Amino acid sequence: MFDDLNDLYQQVILDHSKCPRNFHKLDHATCTAQGHNPLCGDNVTLYLIMENNVIKDISFQGSGCAISKASASILTDSLKGKSAADVTALFDKVHAMVTTGKAGGDMGKLAVFAGVHKFPARVKCAILPWHAVVSAIDGNPEPVTTESQNG
Repeated sequence: MFDDLNDLYQQVILDHSKCPRNFHKLDHATCTAQGHNPLCGDNVTLYLIMENNVIKDISFQGSGCAISKASASILTDSLKGKSAADVTALFDKVHAMVTTGKAGGDMGKLAVFAGVHKFPARVKCAILPWHAVVSAIDGNPEPVTTESQNG
């Protein structure tokens, strides 16, 4: 059964990498942020429309490995309708999951990244879009890089 679950997770990651959701520039974005992972070559730009501190719409553009693209794709699906505080709390859960393999509560599709902790070089790929979305919400104009973040 464990192998079946790993296969399913790999299929979800590959699907989101090959056919990313919300993969376009969002016109009239109220917040944007860029992220870069020099180790893997991942680049991501997130576009958010925030109203009353809630994400009304979110999209991304970028290039990189399957894990970073899938992470950004699932992130955009997961964060629509969430408040800034919800995003920060979810970031903490995702960060813990990709670094330790332990998910706190029901992570939904985000659980596909629980196995990333077994591949330390890929943790930065999975968490890059999350650092970028937090930066966008915080209004940080500087691009984020995995070399200046802890995982």
